[in-house]
Amino acid sequence: MFRKYVIERNIDGIGREPIEALCGIAQQSNRVLDELGTGVQWLHSYVANDKTYCVYLARDEALIREHARRAGFPADTVMEVQSVLDPTMAPA
Repeated sequence: MFRKYVIERNIDGIGREPIEALCGIAQQSNRVLDELGTGVQWLHSYVANDKTYCVYLARDEALIREHARRAGFPADTVMEVQSVLDPTMAPA
């Protein structure tokens, strides 16, 4: 069973990096995900100032941390998502 996780990464200056650098980071992440197999999937990330907030599906937190270790990215905080809120949940 896969769970959804949000990972907070503190990366000095990430918000000022050009798109080419961000593409390189994505390539590195994808290489490591390929090595790890089907137990972990990166959905997307948000870059804000000196942080990224990454959303993953994974069997467990250990795979998230192993991905971070192998890729050379910090995983400062790993949080399992308990619920998702969206505007459709509020009737008109």
